[in-house]
Amino acid sequence: MRRLTGFSLMQPDYAKPEYRRLPDYVLHDLGLETFCESASKDDKERRLITNVLSDITDDVSVAEYRCQIFADILRLPELRITMLELFDKIQFMKDFSSMHKSADEEIGLWHLFHRLEELNDYIKIVETMRDCLSDKRIQSEGLTKLRDYINELYEDAFFAEMKKDIAALKIKASDVQSVTLGVNVNERFEAVSIGLVSVNKKPFKKSGIVGNFADAIASKDKIQNTEDWDGDMHYQLIDKEERKGFADYMEKNTGLLNAMSTIVNATADGGMANSTFYLDEVVNKMLGSLVKKLRDTLTRYANVAIVNVSGLVPEFIYYIRCAEFISGLMEKGCVFCEAKPEAEGETSMVARDFYNLKLAMNMEDVSDIVSNDLTFDQKNTVYILTGANRGGKTTITQAVGQLFVLAQGGLFVPAESFHYVPCDCIYTHFPADEDKTMDLGRLGEECVRFKEMFSRSTSRSLMLLNETFSTTSFEEGYYIARDSIKALQTKAVRTIYNTHMHKLGEDAEKLTRESNGAGAASLIMQTDDGKRSFKVKLAKPEGSSYAKDIAEKYGVTYDMLVENNQWLGEK
Repeated sequence: MRRLTGFSLMQPDYAKPEYRRLPDYVLHDLGLETFCESASKDDKERRLITNVLSDITDDVSVAEYRCQIFADILRLPELRITMLELFDKIQFMKDFSSMHKSADEEIGLWHLFHRLEELNDYIKIVETMRDCLSDKRIQSEGLTKLRDYINELYEDAFFAEMKKDIAALKIKASDVQSVTLGVNVNERFEAVSIGLVSVNKKPFKKSGIVGNFADAIASKDKIQNTEDWDGDMHYQLIDKEERKGFADYMEKNTGLLNAMSTIVNATADGGMANSTFYLDEVVNKMLGSLVKKLRDTLTRYANVAIVNVSGLVPEFIYYIRCAEFISGLMEKGCVFCEAKPEAEGETSMVARDFYNLKLAMNMEDVSDIVSNDLTFDQKNTVYILTGANRGGKTTITQAVGQLFVLAQGGLFVPAESFHYVPCDCIYTHFPADEDKTMDLGRLGEECVRFKEMFSRSTSRSLMLLNETFSTTSFEEGYYIARDSIKALQTKAVRTIYNTHMHKLGEDAEKLTRESNGAGAASLIMQTDDGKRSFKVKLAKPEGSSYAKDIAEKYGVTYDMLVENNQWLGEK
């Protein structure tokens, strides 16, 4: 039987990807923490989703492999339902199964039968999974390989034989109603050995304790000359009401009470409660090697059939939870598409009608979503994004990062279409919290953080800068920002630099001419008659829109000042 060693739904077995871990703050900066929190109410599952999205690789085969699997799971809601039901059963069995018992631990007859029941449940799980994955609509490489493995497992001769044996043993186990024990005694009627005589389909029937015992013991012609059992199903039950009289009788008759107490201890609440445990001991001694061999076989089989499959449960959960959430957004009216990764190319991203996922999640009417187009290529590698305050610069910057993170996680992305070269890492430089800038000051912290990001970045990275170097005077900030853009051009790092320093945008063409690397371009948030459109276009900055917005916000335009101070017209 082939083992599913090394199989994963996260990457194909032939891929040799190198992963980078996104810093914890990246998902927060991109607004994807909200996505992870909304995809599942379970803390463990949320951490799982966060971890998958945070481990990033630029291996195209990984992105394609994941996206195909997600497409199948998104397209087949019945597959999601069935798999979740199976996972609940697998988890329950892992938590409460006796399969985890130590190989050296003794098990009794009950445990043996119970393990057969468990293995029968395992077989049902494999059968259900096989039927589920046999859906002809499944097309992904990952799920078809898993289907082949399950089919191979199911069609294996050992599986079929085991299934038949379990069915037969289950019938026999359900027929067991009583067990006959034989007790050998010495001349003092002390038990010296005990053995299993038979396993019976009928229960013993209670009979008159004194009469029956007297007939069996006192009369010589009733003492059997052989060890053969005549099949009589009557027995003497030592129960609460009869115990005292029986004990008195035994004390008066050849000390047999001592012999019986050697075998079992009668309890005050009736019957021989400890006989079950004594029977276990007897069966273990008689069937020890057989039980141990069967247990090891069952455990080994369960490991091959289930442990390998159960190891894929977290990966399935990742796809299922994300598919459920994205499916809900699609029903709400949000547009999602299957991302198309490419190995190389002069154009490293073409996004059509993309939008910010976090913004869409918070909108009641998604028809109000404003989508945009954007391309990364040799000429447009570093975008200098300017525009009016609250015009959508940060929203667009986040949305581009979301496209890459979701796509490389294998998920559908919020866009009409998305073709891209996967990035090896994503760096975000958003304003830091006050408590993180106490030692260096805001500008010092920004410089240190940018230098670290830049040193790690490559031509396959994505850099998203939000108001970087804006915490100092315009002259100082502009000087640092200009040099930083030139350095990013040299490395050809895909970048969106959203800033209020409009002069940077005006210098884009000059920066491109001076650079030996990639081009810089001015990208602006459009306004229509002074109103924000939340649409971007390639153009020179619109001038002092930011200063005007700030002045209007705080009421310091000439008209607002004069209008609010009537005393100017008083004599």
